[in-house]
Amino acid sequence: MKIVVALMAALGLQWFVMCSNSNAAVKTESVEYKDGKTTLEGFLAYDDAVTSPRPAVVIVHQWMGLTDHERNSAQRLAQQGYVAFALDIYGKGVRPGSPQEAGKLATQYKGDIKSFRQREKAALDFISKNKKVDPKRIVIIGYCFGGTGALEAARAGFPVVGAVSFHGGLSTPNPQETKSVKPKLLVMHGAIDPNVPLPEVEGFMKEMNDAKADYQFIAYSGAVHAFTQKEAGNDPSKGVAYNEAADRRSWQAFMDFLHEVVPVSK
Repeated sequence: MKIVVALMAALGLQWFVMCSNSNAAVKTESVEYKDGKTTLEGFLAYDDAVTSPRPAVVIVHQWMGLTDHERNSAQRLAQQGYVAFALDIYGKGVRPGSPQEAGKLATQYKGDIKSFRQREKAALDFISKNKKVDPKRIVIIGYCFGGTGALEAARAGFPVVGAVSFHGGLSTPNPQETKSVKPKLLVMHGAIDPNVPLPEVEGFMKEMNDAKADYQFIAYSGAVHAFTQKEAGNDPSKGVAYNEAADRRSWQAFMDFLHEVVPVSK
């Protein structure tokens, strides 16, 4: 009889957990917002079962613009209890059709840091007004071109408590202007990335050390540029390639960083 009761209790607990989980659902939507007169289109993901304000993660896309790569990251973050917002640097409807087009757009913004930062600021202003978000607990992250953007947001002193770069560029046009960096930083780098060579890494570290930044720098052996992106292929000799180990390890390092800087209340 005791075994039957225990079994029923266990089944009851399992049913309760299943019902509780069924109430939580990640909601996603495309949203329009503005930078001046320019219309931008981002992607928002959140768990609608959470009613209190929570931390937000803003995601800056790689050079091909807002793609499924960023949307998938947003949904994974929403499952962890964060409001995730994948921003749009280029503008609504502006999506490169080839690497050549992407290169031109990315170069345009990397050459005009003021405009690059302004697009990020527009996204931060937009998401900080969302009632689901605690505006004092926002982290910005980015991939490749977007990793550069995340670091620029930190350099600019935007209201974020953390900035994370996945295989991003590390240089900035005027590093001597970086007097202080308040957000905590996490930089995840392909150890043999030819697009971000050692002199650029050393220059970044000097810049951050001079600015007394709180940063972590992780280099993944055997990894080149775009190591989190499966669409990059698997040939490191091309300078861009997916690396399963680096992808998995960098996401775990990112989760640890979030749990330290902006933990989600249970």
